[in-house]
Amino acid sequence: MSSIASVGTHNVDHHGEHGHHHESFWTKYVFSQDHKMIAKQFLITGIVMAVFAMILSILFRMQLAWPDKEFPILEVFLGKWAEGGRINPEFFLALVTIHGTIMVFFVLTAGLSGTFANLLIPYQLGARDMASPFMNMLSYWFFLGACVVMISSFFIESGPASAGWTIYPPLSAIPKAIPGSGLGMTLWLASMVMFIISQVLGGTNYISTVLNLRTKGMDLWKMPLTVWALFLTAIVGLLSFPVLVSAVVLLIFDRSFGTSFYLSDLVVQGQILPNEGGSPILFQHLFWFLGHPEVYIVLMPALGLTSEVISTNSRKPIFGYHAMVYSLIGITVLSFIVWGHHMFVTGMNPFLGGVFMITTLIIAVPSAVKSFNYLATLWRGNIRFTPAMLFAIGMVSFFISGGLTGLYVGNSALDINLHDTYFVVAHFHLVMGSASIFGMLCGVYHWYPKMFGRMMNEKLGYLHFWLTFVGAYFVFFPMHFMGIDGVPRRYYAFTEFPFMEKWVSVNIFITWSAIIAGLGQIAFIWNFFASMRFGKVATQNPWGANTLEWTTPVKHIHGNWPGEIPTVYRWPYDYSKPGHHEDFIPQTVPFSETMSSNLPHDFEGNVEAERIQREWELANAAAQPEKERE
Repeated sequence: MSSIASVGTHNVDHHGEHGHHHESFWTKYVFSQDHKMIAKQFLITGIVMAVFAMILSILFRMQLAWPDKEFPILEVFLGKWAEGGRINPEFFLALVTIHGTIMVFFVLTAGLSGTFANLLIPYQLGARDMASPFMNMLSYWFFLGACVVMISSFFIESGPASAGWTIYPPLSAIPKAIPGSGLGMTLWLASMVMFIISQVLGGTNYISTVLNLRTKGMDLWKMPLTVWALFLTAIVGLLSFPVLVSAVVLLIFDRSFGTSFYLSDLVVQGQILPNEGGSPILFQHLFWFLGHPEVYIVLMPALGLTSEVISTNSRKPIFGYHAMVYSLIGITVLSFIVWGHHMFVTGMNPFLGGVFMITTLIIAVPSAVKSFNYLATLWRGNIRFTPAMLFAIGMVSFFISGGLTGLYVGNSALDINLHDTYFVVAHFHLVMGSASIFGMLCGVYHWYPKMFGRMMNEKLGYLHFWLTFVGAYFVFFPMHFMGIDGVPRRYYAFTEFPFMEKWVSVNIFITWSAIIAGLGQIAFIWNFFASMRFGKVATQNPWGANTLEWTTPVKHIHGNWPGEIPTVYRWPYDYSKPGHHEDFIPQTVPFSETMSSNLPHDFEGNVEAERIQREWELANAAAQPEKERE
């Protein structure tokens, strides 16, 4: 909060030790500078945007399943975009464009990182709040503004942007190319600039907080993997998002000021345009320099949340903590040198394509390390199948099954054949979309008691998981086979091509699966909002976890901890330690209180602690024969 006195680790609020002071409705719920409230704002906004994007996807799936059928209700809601009850081709492309944009940027980037970076970084590091609470508030409001501008494009005469979520020129650079290239595209660009401002503000804050506001004893190797993942994600975002801004600025110049950064030798509606010398490939380089790091901006927070949930609910230390951290660092570095694998079909020099192919296959190594470590942590664990744990295991499932197909599309010789087919849609939605959504949902179920002080309904959680898990595989797995057969993506209908007609029945199956999975989200939405009021009141540490957020009171206070912030003595994964009377040891418990369960590597070279432990062991060994004689 703005009233924090300094950036020291044991800050005390100006308004007193507990930080109680009067807050109005506006400062508490709307223009809040409290990281906990901002996390809720990001989460609820992300849920609303996800529902909107899901409705768009069901609309275009209906078109693909029943391309010749009329649905009069569509005309009631969509007006001229669905005359006669059939979605028109321009609006179909707009649905695909906005669905992709919302899911990738507004749900999986801002909804995921914005929620859990805000909630967990101060909590798990032992900080009163973010380094700059005011910047934190601005980050959310720029994000909300971006959402409003994006959705507003549905209410203009020419309709929303419709150049695909990658907005490749020339379709996005010539306002009169198609209806969706006009004002709708301008709103898309304005929305994305606001979104990137939000991400830069947030990322700067997250990095500053991790580097400067850790509590006493919390060195980097005692940080939970969630914080490592969110910290490295912020670094990737801070370095890559500005590149998209530069691409967008040049695109605005081409659209409005007659420049030719991306345009050359074009004929539109029989008219030869004066643009010369530009290259649309330049835009692709700039876009994918963000676009591939963006995959890991979305995945790494989900991987971090999954690490925490799997370790806590397996009642085991996370397997290979250091290897997990180094694999996250490896992903962070390598994510910047693989973007060219999205461009194998652009006529790229085969030598350069070979370089990008090698770096793409190398980045599979740290991903495989993480997958192995998850499986090793689960192996022979005392597993509790909470809804959060099911979603975490589901995340690992999608990460592996979707990641395996990455070996095909990462190989340039194969990708040239598969690139513009449904195979890429299947790969992308499994490894990035489904895996990240499951990681986000596992985080929501696990940290809901900390956010709202109540428990979510477990039975509804199980229903939500199985409908979503089975539905996602039913939707995306068949698309691999469509892609291998050469069915192109982003087509309005496949009935014009005889070789594709056999896939109409598969499209019907996929659409019904999407509708059922979509209905399954009703269970989550009801559970999420009803549990705020009617859920069972949470205890302080309902999962028996070790990290610092579970030492804060259930009822939120300004500054997180009453009095002094706890000191950290150990890493966050001391579960089921031999010799200890409980199956977890919180980070705040000194080694002097767990002498019977301490291990040599616990002390990390702390000579004094090792000496005390050795003296205790010698005294204990000497006392043992005495007890036996008695």
